[in-house]
Amino acid sequence: MGIPSVVLPDAQGFARMGFAQANRHPDFDRIIGNSLALMETLDLVRSVAPTDSTVLIEGETGTGKELIASAIHNLSTRRSRPFVKLNCAAIPFDLLESELFGHEKGAFTGAIAQKIGRFETADSGTIFLDEIGDLPQALQPKLLRVLQEQEFERLGSGRTHRINIRLVAATHRDLTQMVERNEFRSDLYYRLNVFPVVLPPLRERRQDIAPLVWYFVELFARRMGKRIEQISQTTMNAFIEYSWPGNVRELQNLIERAVIRSDDEVLPNPLPTSPQNAVTPTVERGTLRDTEIALILQTLRATGGMVGGPRGAAVRLGLKRTTLITKMKRLGIYRTRPQRYTDVLQEHSWSEPHSDDGEGCYSNTRLLYDT
Repeated sequence: MGIPSVVLPDAQGFARMGFAQANRHPDFDRIIGNSLALMETLDLVRSVAPTDSTVLIEGETGTGKELIASAIHNLSTRRSRPFVKLNCAAIPFDLLESELFGHEKGAFTGAIAQKIGRFETADSGTIFLDEIGDLPQALQPKLLRVLQEQEFERLGSGRTHRINIRLVAATHRDLTQMVERNEFRSDLYYRLNVFPVVLPPLRERRQDIAPLVWYFVELFARRMGKRIEQISQTTMNAFIEYSWPGNVRELQNLIERAVIRSDDEVLPNPLPTSPQNAVTPTVERGTLRDTEIALILQTLRATGGMVGGPRGAAVRLGLKRTTLITKMKRLGIYRTRPQRYTDVLQEHSWSEPHSDDGEGCYSNTRLLYDT
């Protein structure tokens, strides 16, 4: 069952009321909305920010984890000190250790000068490690030591450096499942999970979509020197009904595209026009893992089981084909051979994984039946 249409006041009325401005929060830069789910999250942030406790931010891709990390730092007693950011998934393994801990001249081939690492740079401030679930297992004990002892050594040095940092980490992965599969150290997980903050996906913040739309419209119109005066009722309702698998980041990108295309002071609808492109999850609010499974399965149903290709599930979810396949395996969604569909229906059990070419159907009983 889909989500009913939401009727809003006309777009000009929103603009006159300073709608986007009214949904801003003075303590939280660029965080827009007043939904209950968001307000509960911001209350948690206000509670933990003044402390030095480690914070683990969890949420789907595009929900604003970096903005929350920045807000925690800005509301803390360390606000005048460094705020150092590092995406663990963006740096090759061979370079990540040096990036985190630094190295001495001659520590390895190509180390032509001493390098100060991110931990040392963040001394007395806050370090934000994004995508902590992608931290290689070989480096996890070293991070655990920093958290426990607040000390480390640069590569190629026997000298111990003591630091005073506050760690904020973030991930879109289910770390408890990774611990169960021995992909993430349990002792490190418990050290990180001192104060968890779970960010709601945009589909659970539907009343925030209209102010977010206006915020991004104003932002991009100003940058591009354009004037957007109207958003049609039909377009705004389409935004509110859409499932937003890429969350706020997807909304931001689509609004930028729409502003580029606008030429008559009216924002065009940048969403796919084909009904099959709108993927609307129908599950109740549950764990992050449950939500991911439900969204992927419903997207696969909408694509007839196709993963790759221009009309496949990966494109609709804004992921690379290989990334989606990896995520599906992690969540227990496996390919089933066409001739075995009947068997899967009869057995009500997960199918066994087969080849990873990205074509054909992936399924389990939840894919073949409605959730």
